[in-house]
Amino acid sequence: MEYFIEFFLRLLKLASSFLLIFNRTLFSIGESEISIGTIIIFFLSFYLLIFTSTKARKLILNKILHKSKLKKSFRESIANGVRIAMMLIGTIIIIQAVGIDLSALSLLAGALGVGIGFGFQKVTDNLISGLTILIEEPIKVGDRVEVGDVSGDIVNISLRATTIITNDNISIIVPNSEFVSSQVINWSHNNRIVRFRIPIGVSYDEDPEIIRKLLMEVADENENVQKEPKAKVFFDGFGDSSLDFMLGVWTSSLTDRPEVIRSEIYFAVFKKFKENNIQIPYPQRDVHIKSNNS
Repeated sequence: MEYFIEFFLRLLKLASSFLLIFNRTLFSIGESEISIGTIIIFFLSFYLLIFTSTKARKLILNKILHKSKLKKSFRESIANGVRIAMMLIGTIIIIQAVGIDLSALSLLAGALGVGIGFGFQKVTDNLISGLTILIEEPIKVGDRVEVGDVSGDIVNISLRATTIITNDNISIIVPNSEFVSSQVINWSHNNRIVRFRIPIGVSYDEDPEIIRKLLMEVADENENVQKEPKAKVFFDGFGDSSLDFMLGVWTSSLTDRPEVIRSEIYFAVFKKFKENNIQIPYPQRDVHIKSNNS
């Protein structure tokens, strides 16, 4: 019995020592004393806040807004906005709950605010651009776009940035401000049918009408070329060494792979010209040599 009493007394002594360490003041912020316990409670509460806000975002996105007629990008923006608001309000509540005086942080917040203001200029610009994109819809998820040196399909539009998947299956994150301040080519703004112009040159000895007929046959025989609108052949001009034509073909299946349809057309044109003895020219130069007779 005496052994258990002694063990219990030691346990109480250990607990009181732990409480003393737990409540020991490490530093002060204004009139607020910060202890180890304050720090532990703060981080545990903050972790719980992150967990709750993440769950709330998923609930809003997958349950509340899932059946609404709002666009996916707009639904995600609403859910993200709610999560950010919860994080901001929750952080203020946690700081006050653990006994930290917010007025003591006002001077530090003011100094940080100036630096953060300069650092977040681009972020603010991207957020405003994101709202502009969501409202005006110059681009949308599924569009085939070119912005700067980036070309691919849009898979996600958030408030800060837009995600583009290239033909090489590489995800590129483009800031939204690029879509507002730069020139953007949207290949599928109205629909996914686009026209590609394919330049072709033949010898001056060939008949343009025969060339037009053969090029139209190539377009008609290609399964990736739309039957409507019909392909067209343009006589583009008289080149230095060739008669220049432009074959315009419409496609909806290879909108995101223009190099594939060009390759198919060039293979077919080469074969068709070879079967019909059409000469494909190469650059030629006539050299005249003058001799000075003394």
